[in-house]
Amino acid sequence: MKSGALDNITVFEYTSPCDDSVQVEETIQNIEDLMNMRGVRHIPVLRGTEIVGIISQRDLLLMSKYDQSNHFTAEDIMSEDPYIVDKGTPLSEVAFEMSKNKIGSAVVQDEYGRLLGIFTTTDALNALVEILRGEMRPDNIDQEEKTLSS
Repeated sequence: MKSGALDNITVFEYTSPCDDSVQVEETIQNIEDLMNMRGVRHIPVLRGTEIVGIISQRDLLLMSKYDQSNHFTAEDIMSEDPYIVDKGTPLSEVAFEMSKNKIGSAVVQDEYGRLLGIFTTTDALNALVEILRGEMRPDNIDQEEKTLSS
């Protein structure tokens, strides 16, 4: 596969759907319960419909050291200004930025700023494996995008 062909692969192709998010005022205990129930390690934080932060499992582990952690909200522990990308952003660009800046996840949004999913380092590794094995062919991407947008 030619290196230019990789630019045709979008981050959305490998984004994990995100059915859950929390509002800034959500309690830490509720967030921890939700993440455990869903088996996720990252959850976006919204203010209304705007993506304003992200909470990772690591953030919750750090909070568990405090006896008063039940008094904190999502806004208190979230990482502000998460790395947000549009669904059409090239996978190579997102993976490069995450690696360069040591970012564990990217929040993926549609053209209207609505949350679509989260692209994690695990998703990046899955993409790498498929690309190296030749399982993902750029000539199939246009057809897949048409199917997803229908």
